[in-house]
Amino acid sequence: MMNDEYKDVWILAEQHGGRVLRISHELLTRGALLAAKRKCKLCAMIFGHGIPDTDLQDLILRGADLVVATEAPELENFLPEPYAACMHKILADYKPEIILAGATSTGRTLMPYVAMTAHAGLTADCTLLDIEDATGNLLQTRPAIGGNIMATIKTPDFRPQMATIRPHSTPPAEAVKGRTGNIVRVKAPSELLSGRVIQTAFIPNEELHGIQDAEVVVAVGRGIKKAENIALVRELADLLGAALGATRDVVDRGWLSYPHQIGLSGKTISPELYIGVGVSGSIQHLAGMQTSKTIIAVNNDPDAQIFKVADVGIVGDLFEVVPALVRKIKGGGKLI
Repeated sequence: MMNDEYKDVWILAEQHGGRVLRISHELLTRGALLAAKRKCKLCAMIFGHGIPDTDLQDLILRGADLVVATEAPELENFLPEPYAACMHKILADYKPEIILAGATSTGRTLMPYVAMTAHAGLTADCTLLDIEDATGNLLQTRPAIGGNIMATIKTPDFRPQMATIRPHSTPPAEAVKGRTGNIVRVKAPSELLSGRVIQTAFIPNEELHGIQDAEVVVAVGRGIKKAENIALVRELADLLGAALGATRDVVDRGWLSYPHQIGLSGKTISPELYIGVGVSGSIQHLAGMQTSKTIIAVNNDPDAQIFKVADVGIVGDLFEVVPALVRKIKGGGKLI
């Protein structure tokens, strides 16, 4: 394979109901840094039907130099085979050097399928992306061995280089008024639209306390000692109007359900305020919350890993600290 035939950084922008999703803007943030290092264009591919011009133009304003929208009624909802066939057409027509996608249900299904059929390399759930100075190869860093080490992976011999990134692990790219770029709408060829899977219904997730989009999250770790003590932390969360999160240890013990889990095997969050109560700060958990704008940690171990990323650290017994915080808030005080 002649790698010099391949150029530019591409993202897989996603849509639902015809509207471009936030993950697309987050990927533009990641892609812009790589494109700047490679001195190349940042491009976006998107598959759907009837996507508004304003949404496509917004991708340009947020950093894309080129947006290619492949459209057909059959692409309105994600189906693996038509989407893969349309992506292969992008690969053939444009020869992307790098493709980034979200580690969403769409990205986690589509990217492995395309990587296998295109004989390309794929690294999933990357936490860090960079360009190797000497070779121009994509450096893809992700936790490995259960999160105990960070592995950097590269694909020197095959193109495109493909990676997925967790949602909410990166701030969305800001729109720059007046920025220009090209938008190409393509009618998907009918021969690309067949598949063995059909969508018969869609049932939205109506999770009551969704942690991914919460502005404030209070997370509880194994330091809470037993399920009955979670009520103490729940009171703090309720007073703050916060979602209640948990480490894997807490979920594995059955103290809280899986939708509360934060980390590599749970959800990635990026709230305005994160409060960790009795959270030690394992690599797995930190990977899911370290982009929070402000981090407060409460732990009785001064060497706990959580303090390395905390903006405010409280070394003390959570069974004394949390009631004190509750009293302060009830009295009209502020945490920070």
